[in-house]
Amino acid sequence: MASSADVHVRICGQEIIKYDLEIKALVQDIRDCPGPQSTLMELNSQVKEKFNKLRLRIQDLEQMAREQDRETDRLAILAETESQRRQMLSNQTVWRKANLACKLCIDHTEKDELLRGGDYQSTRQRKVTKECLVETSSNITESLMSISRMMSEQVKQSEDTIGTLATSSRTVLETNEEFKSMTGTIHLGRKLILKYNRRELTDKLLIFLALALFLATVLYILKKRLFPFI
Repeated sequence: MASSADVHVRICGQEIIKYDLEIKALVQDIRDCPGPQSTLMELNSQVKEKFNKLRLRIQDLEQMAREQDRETDRLAILAETESQRRQMLSNQTVWRKANLACKLCIDHTEKDELLRGGDYQSTRQRKVTKECLVETSSNITESLMSISRMMSEQVKQSEDTIGTLATSSRTVLETNEEFKSMTGTIHLGRKLILKYNRRELTDKLLIFLALALFLATVLYILKKRLFPFI
């Protein structure tokens, strides 16, 4: 059964992944945003809020790692924390690039609307829209590849963690077997010591009886020699 600490770590990891995916979705909305500036500002406000929540959860995960009793668990969670922090920095870079591209697109559209009108404006707008769609499609593909790479890294880290835990489990089992063997040896040694103590007591008793018999014999001989009349 998983401990309470393991459950908290798992929940924290799931929330980090959720915020990461929400940020990626909002960044994609920024890439697709045709304007106006107020819409872009609203999207950026939502992204900032998600980044703040993500940053706090990563800090919580790092704190949980420091509170682990086992070294293997602590190292595994710290590695996951560092991976999520790098992913957050990558998302921030992608966010800034998406903002820049969106602002340039909005500025270009606004200038085009001011300088040109009529059918030419509609044709130009369609061309810009088509270019934006092509760029958006490319960016979506890149985002999906990035998510795939991130999930692959997380799977690999999970496999490494499981391998480490399996090795630790084998080490614990081997130590337990050695402990059982040592316990058996100690128990056997104790039995031998008790046996030798009893043997020593028996030997002392036999020596005492032999000495007593010897002294009795000497006394009997002396009695017969010295006091034959008794």
